[in-house]
Amino acid sequence: MSRQAIPLLTLTLALTGTVVANRFVAGDGTQTGAAGNALGVGRTAGVSGEHIPVDVIGTAVVETGAAIAANALIEADASGRAVTKAAGVTLARLAPGEVATAAGQFVEIILIQN
Repeated sequence: MSRQAIPLLTLTLALTGTVVANRFVAGDGTQTGAAGNALGVGRTAGVSGEHIPVDVIGTAVVETGAAIAANALIEADASGRAVTKAAGVTLARLAPGEVATAAGQFVEIILIQN
């Protein structure tokens, strides 16, 4: 479980809803919902009207919503946390050497544009 990241592009996003740090964020300024699209991963928490940095290209640190196996593709759960891709939009892949054994852990992911 890593707390390092190599963001290649970080954008400032105006929020239109409440966002928790280290979770997927949609381009409309809300936290990504289950199996939805994401602009990237928010580095900090915020509420509507605030601006936060969002990592959109490169690697990012994200909170997990369940156990995730090595090299797994990632989608968002209903809370914007990383879970193993089932039928949703592919948002990322676990970085080499990363695994999660339970929800609430932090892992480094390689962001995939969607």
